[in-house]
Amino acid sequence: MNVSHASVHPAEYPPTTDEGGGGGGGGGGNIEVPRVRMKDFQGMPGTQGGLALRICQFVFAAVGLCIMATTSDFPSVTAFCYLVAATGLQSLWSLSLAIIDIYALLVMRSLQNYRVVTFFTIGDGIASTLTFAAACASAGITVLIDNDLDICSQNHCVQFETATAMAFISWFTTLPSFLFNLWSLASR
Repeated sequence: MNVSHASVHPAEYPPTTDEGGGGGGGGGGNIEVPRVRMKDFQGMPGTQGGLALRICQFVFAAVGLCIMATTSDFPSVTAFCYLVAATGLQSLWSLSLAIIDIYALLVMRSLQNYRVVTFFTIGDGIASTLTFAAACASAGITVLIDNDLDICSQNHCVQFETATAMAFISWFTTLPSFLFNLWSLASR
């Protein structure tokens, strides 16, 4: 909604300018009314805070992915395969959006377009949900192996726990991005 559009705020006379004349007739009959925009908060797409969140998401997801993928017995557990897939998707998504944020910052472009923010919101929602579900499933299996079955000596429990913790931290840094984007959509 554009609140500075004439149909929303009808006026009898056009506003006057500093150039004199009042806007009727002479040269300069078109008066530019500034658009009302929501302030870019740090953490939203195209801001330095948003870039920092994307880099953190990428780093934690990539570290979790690498740790889990270096263990020899992760393919034998479905939850660990799911964690590898989810953190792989999360790292690709975060890296892609970090590149877009870098571009937007370099060319000083705002990413507060309705379609762009909707795309980011849906993608962040899907990626964060998958990462959280995979981290929860992996945490359950890790607790089963370590505490209930007590066979940590035969498995890579430290690597499993570290990869699961990295997935949780990646999800925790994805959640603010999702909420800022959702809030941005709701305030339009």
